[in-house]
Amino acid sequence: MFILTTIQDLIQIKPQDFSLPSAQAIKDVVNEKYSNKIVPGIGLCICMWDLLSSTEGLIGHGTGLVNVNIEFRMAVFRPFRGEIIYGRIKTSNEDGITIDLDFTSEVFIPYQNLFENSSFSKAENVWVWNSDGTELFLDKGEPVLFRVEQEEWIDQRPTIVQKDEEGNVIEERGTAWRVIGSMNQAGLGPTLWWGEQEEEEGEEGDVEMEEAEE
Repeated sequence: MFILTTIQDLIQIKPQDFSLPSAQAIKDVVNEKYSNKIVPGIGLCICMWDLLSSTEGLIGHGTGLVNVNIEFRMAVFRPFRGEIIYGRIKTSNEDGITIDLDFTSEVFIPYQNLFENSSFSKAENVWVWNSDGTELFLDKGEPVLFRVEQEEWIDQRPTIVQKDEEGNVIEERGTAWRVIGSMNQAGLGPTLWWGEQEEEEGEEGDVEMEEAEE
């Protein structure tokens, strides 16, 4: 789920950070620039892991900023295809389900990747799986397991953010990357489903054992 990616970059250290140890100043700049940012072809950057190399700083003309060429490793969230990940249902609509992983919600389960005989309930605003006549709800906040199917990269173009008369944003810029998952195999979906099934199977096994002893 998490990988280390090597990145080379030119960073600038501000004069007010000159009192810090150089390694700490570099780390602060890198985390401010990359943490919680999506880098095309790399994934969602979490934080700087370590510094591999750096050049001597050169003071920029007229700015006072120190320019440093560095090479570092960044901890990145980029799951592999087929990986099983734990999360919680954040929102649902007719297109599918958005999963929250605490540090990101860039995970989407299209309705095509849910169990067969699943339908969206507009009244409850949730997806429901009809399993042999039993309705199982995929409620908001429910802990789930999902399988990673693919990554989706979306080209971002400069856009003018639209606001209403009060200054509230009415159109937000979409995400540049998200994970597409599935919940249509045994063991996937709300963990409560399969926990209850195991308990029922265990109780049936106990009954059979008791009958055999009798």
